[in-house]
Amino acid sequence: MITFAIESFEERLPELRTLLPMHYEELALDQEHVPLSPQFDIYVKRERLGEVMFVTVRERGELIGYFIGFVAPGLHYSTCLTCIMDIFYVRKDRRTGSTGVRLFRFVERELRRRGVKRWFMGSKVHADASALFERIGARRVEVYYSKWLGDGDAD
Repeated sequence: MITFAIESFEERLPELRTLLPMHYEELALDQEHVPLSPQFDIYVKRERLGEVMFVTVRERGELIGYFIGFVAPGLHYSTCLTCIMDIFYVRKDRRTGSTGVRLFRFVERELRRRGVKRWFMGSKVHADASALFERIGARRVEVYYSKWLGDGDAD
């Protein structure tokens, strides 16, 4: 049985470290230039301020996925409590049926409970999660682009 829960990022960090390399290998761009090197101390500081929401996805107690979002008033809209999704992941071998939808519905219920008014989420183009977001009633509002500048070659 798959379960979802709000847990402490700081307390669950050792477990999270076991899944992050799989997440990185599957989805991260520019891996040849940018190694996986999270600033865990910043996450912990923000969690202590009440700004990190860490949702775990477990199967028989084993961590198989997660959602991390930052909850705070919007920088442009100080009166609007906002969640900006950082990352989400479910182990590839555990993506069955409606696990993603159930995760995001759990997240939505918790965000509503916390009084969040606006939620931003996004996905990689090469691993598009738009269908998941649309299924939970989200709408497309912005598109991001990326360009590697690290080698110093100018166009």
